[in-house]
Amino acid sequence: MTTKQISHPKSKLWMAAIKPPMYSVAIMPIWIGTAIAFAETNIFNTTVFITFLVAAILILAWENMSNDVFDSETGIDKNKHHSLVNLTGKKSLIFWLANLCLVIGLLGILAIATWQQDLTVIIMVLLACALGYMYQGPPFRLGYQGLGEILCFFAFGPLLVPAVYYSQTQTWSIASFAASVIVGIITSLILFCSHFHQVKDDIAAGKRSPIVRLGTANGAKVLVWFTASIYPFCLLFILLGVFPVWTLLSWLSLPYAIKLCRHVQQNHNQPEKVSNCKFIAVAVHFWSCLLLGVGFFIG
Repeated sequence: MTTKQISHPKSKLWMAAIKPPMYSVAIMPIWIGTAIAFAETNIFNTTVFITFLVAAILILAWENMSNDVFDSETGIDKNKHHSLVNLTGKKSLIFWLANLCLVIGLLGILAIATWQQDLTVIIMVLLACALGYMYQGPPFRLGYQGLGEILCFFAFGPLLVPAVYYSQTQTWSIASFAASVIVGIITSLILFCSHFHQVKDDIAAGKRSPIVRLGTANGAKVLVWFTASIYPFCLLFILLGVFPVWTLLSWLSLPYAIKLCRHVQQNHNQPEKVSNCKFIAVAVHFWSCLLLGVGFFIG
């Protein structure tokens, strides 16, 4: 154990490894897809909602744990003290725990498909899982080629949100596909932010993340446009009559978006200071998605 590892309290390392705030990434698509279904059809199946929610959390746990396992094989996480593999020293255990989470999560989705006698939802979730594996797992490791944000957009946006809507209604909705674009962008924003503080480690491991390709200064500029795009999309869908006007409530998340952009612009090349930007991005994600869903319920 290094001196740097000792300087980090074990409890804090475990909390960083488990990443509780990150699970809003799994929760919010379920919330929004269900909110739109209720707004449009007045249908709310509590059992399906809870089953999908638990399954999504377990599948995200699989992705987070397996990511630590696969990254340990490339050496990219050698300085990541909150990696579950580094904390436990038991890569095989983490790998099988990850797979257990995946299996249980998929069984939940399969249960929904069985109740509905319709394979649509399980197919869409399997596609999302496949993208998640291709992001991190061998032989693909597409995240190492800078394609992670694109995979993340589709997995958590256009695949997941309409799948949740379908699980409630067994129909399709233009609004759910429109909302999935916003959810996909905001979720990808979190991944984009996670690269700023680990440029040196990424370069050493041969990972060509977007920030490695762009540089931190240009990456900070892209972040501003990336973040700002969320709000015009919402306004556009309102003007097109796809969203109710109450979804403008999502604009109340703007202070977090402004804080994120300013923080990254000021500290983009200072790893210790910019490392927390992904948690500000999580706040943007949480509040914008929560309020977007509230807008559908009210509208």
